Amino acid sequence: MSTTKNTQSGPNLKFVLLISAVAALGGFLSGFDTSAMSGANGFLKQRFDLGTGMLGWTVSCLIIGCTVGAAFAGTLGDRLGRKKVMIGAGVLFTAGMGFSALASSLPLFIALRMIEGLGLGLTSALGPLYNAEVAPARYRGRLVALNQLAVVSGILLGSLLSFGITGMSEASWNTSTGWRVLLGSGVVPGILFLSLLSLVPESPRWLIKHGKPEKALPILLKIHGEELARQEVLDIKASFAEEAGMGHASFKELFANKHRTILLIGVLMAVFQQITGINAIMYYAPEIFRQTGAGTSGSLTQTVFVGLTNLIFTILSLWLVDKAGRKRLILIGSAVMTLSLTVIGYAFHSGNTAGPLVLAAILIYVAAFAVSLGAVVWVILAEIFPSRIRGLATAVCTMALWAANFAVSQSFPSLLASAGPAATFWLFAGASLFAFVFTWGAVPETKGKSLDEIEAMWQEKREHKDSLKPSLQKP
Repeated sequence: MSTTKNTQSGPNLKFVLLISAVAALGGFLSGFDTSAMSGANGFLKQRFDLGTGMLGWTVSCLIIGCTVGAAFAGTLGDRLGRKKVMIGAGVLFTAGMGFSALASSLPLFIALRMIEGLGLGLTSALGPLYNAEVAPARYRGRLVALNQLAVVSGILLGSLLSFGITGMSEASWNTSTGWRVLLGSGVVPGILFLSLLSLVPESPRWLIKHGKPEKALPILLKIHGEELARQEVLDIKASFAEEAGMGHASFKELFANKHRTILLIGVLMAVFQQITGINAIMYYAPEIFRQTGAGTSGSLTQTVFVGLTNLIFTILSLWLVDKAGRKRLILIGSAVMTLSLTVIGYAFHSGNTAGPLVLAAILIYVAAFAVSLGAVVWVILAEIFPSRIRGLATAVCTMALWAANFAVSQSFPSLLASAGPAATFWLFAGASLFAFVFTWGAVPETKGKSLDEIEAMWQEKREHKDSLKPSLQKP
């Protein structure tokens, strides 16, 4: 290690950005699968003769695997290390995606998608957590939000591939072969993710927590420079000191009274990210645009516009999250989402879907989501929890996120068929309004605070609440 790096006065942003970008590639895999399935589901419906309920299950079965993977991510990450578990997750995704493209029957296809989902669930919990643990406080928001940038980049690339591959030949070829080529192409980013993980060090916080500060210090030196790195070691050691001899965090500890408020905020924010309808639009965008009268080619073209909008405004969120703050972005974004979803519902209710109104409202909705709930929720989940329970709590919240994703993805085709698109989008608008109200009243601002400062903030809130109890109990 060079003297220059050891004595640098500020963070080595090139190094931090490199390792954060690699960890965030797990999000790219998730986004790629979303748009690849969006392009393939119409052909899968014909290939396997699927009804609306079975189509929803074929798309959303992956999320069962994601939910299970997320449920075990905290325990596995705390015991084995963030890097090892991400490598295992990459193997599961690559194998599941590759073999599902070769599946000869629907049951086998579904089983392989669940295996793929296990990998995505693990990376969705551990990627943002890893980035939060290695990032300097000043840049943590945007580095954690890289996960969402990776997700939308995967969505855009998958949309472009869907447009290109399904446009290569006629519908009969797509029904027999095109969807296999589209899904099989996901093996390439999976192998890339596994290859680049060799460049990523283990989380220094994890190393210190497991009694290996001598291995953590060189990593922190590369991240912070000598003076800040040695102080960081002392701060991390101090935060773990009271945990000595306590073993790993348990679910009983996670659900204790002192953590209940933080956990409720994390779980609800994770659920809001999904029940406001984003993945219904991402998974079924071509179907939605077909209902407005667009043909197959036109619907896929409009889906590409959705992916491009998502990418542009997610990039904008990286710039805003550490400037405007987490809470302000969610408030503005959820308000705009509520209005745009209401307009979409009205357009379907009135039958005015032939013009550009629905496309424009969907693009505004996606833009608002991208700069708020899309990127910022991952930041909140990665930073609000105390260090002792962070891995387990992040896993529980990510599991709740995937469970909500499953509920929306599974029910959306049936909702469109039974309640109709107007009622469905108004339901999403109501969820967006609820997200606004909850954020206004319950979510604190964490911009610019270190992980240890955030932990101290919650401790102060608990102590203040406890100090009020005697006076509140007086007659």
